[in-house]
Order: sequence, then structure tokens, then C-alpha cells
Amino acid sequence: MSARYDDVIGPLRTAYDDGAQRRDAMNKAQWKLAEREAFLGRLQDGRCRRLLEIGAGTGQDSVYFQENGLEVVAVDLSPAMVALCREKGVEAHVMDFLSLDFAPGSFDAVYAMNCLLHVPNSDLPAVMEAIHTLMRPGGLFFLGVYGGGSLTGEGPFEEDDHRPPRFFSFRSDEQLQEYARKAFEVVDFHTVEADELRFQSLTLRRSG
Repeated sequence: MSARYDDVIGPLRTAYDDGAQRRDAMNKAQWKLAEREAFLGRLQDGRCRRLLEIGAGTGQDSVYFQENGLEVVAVDLSPAMVALCREKGVEAHVMDFLSLDFAPGSFDAVYAMNCLLHVPNSDLPAVMEAIHTLMRPGGLFFLGVYGGGSLTGEGPFEEDDHRPPRFFSFRSDEQLQEYARKAFEVVDFHTVEADELRFQSLTLRRSG
């Protein structure tokens, strides 16, 4: 029987609550900064103003977008992470991906860095549709996850440095783009070999 998102939320929340301070002290890899900067450029070219960051963690990316002129709202399922976002001056809310409590069309853009890999395949279409609903037509969505190559399958990662071990769902390039195309137009797809892992970068557009 395949995993469901409701079953993995509790352990994920515990793992991220316990690891919040440690993660906040970590420096971001250069390639992550480059991905973020490239998406900002697309947002500026598309005159996107209001951005939702989902799975925002400690809010470092939200602060970056806010400092570059965007109106930012952050959500995370971890209360400890949300508290750190608020300390940085970011509007932040405790929400999971299937309970995004915003009006339809509320955002010009959505940013999701390494968070949707915690959603089981069985619930990813519903999460993608929820994100689609929150965006205005023409809005941009950055979806970045580890996956593809030798990274396949889903389940708790027993060698994880978080406790309890977090659930991951790794998808091939083809699988990930197939999920994306059900709700969005693919603007860009590329991979990055980084951190001894393989990163899949997708920029999507809500076409209608």
C-alpha cells in the first residue's frame, strides 16, 4: 500500500521542529543561490509581485525575495520553522501542502525548494492542483527537488540526519515532468549535479 501525505506529516513536523536551529545556521550552497537568482529574474521579467513560498523552512529564501521587492508569504508545517521566518520579518503560517488556506488566484508566483519530495506520489497531483488554484493565470512556479538518476523510489530514508527519518519520494525526470504537465506548462527543466546528489529544477507557468 502506497504512503499517503497525512501519514508522513507528523514525523516530518517532528524532524523539522527538532532540526530548525541547526538548519538556520547552515550556509546555502552556491548552486542553490544561482537557482534562486535565476527564478527572481524570471519573476521580475514577468512582473510578478506577490509570492508564496511553500515548505519555507527557516525563511532564508523568503527574506531574499522580500529584500528584492516582492510581497512574500511563507508557509511550513513546522511551527519552529515558522517562528524563525517570523523572527526575520516574514509573514508566515503553519500549513501543510493540502491545507493551503488562501483565496484562489492570490499569488503571482510560488517557490518550492526541496519540499515536494516529501509528498508521496499518491498525493502529489492533489498538491499540484492546490498550488495551481492559488496562482493567477500566467503566474510562475519554481519546483526544485532531488531525484532522478540513481535516486528513485519512496519511503523513510533510514540514513537521514534528522530524527525520526524523513519520508522522501524520488522521481525520474520523466515522472516529475509528467506530474507537472497535468496542471502547468513547463517553461524550463534542467538538472544540477550538486552536493553529491542530483537536483531537478523546474520552472512552470499556470497557463489558464
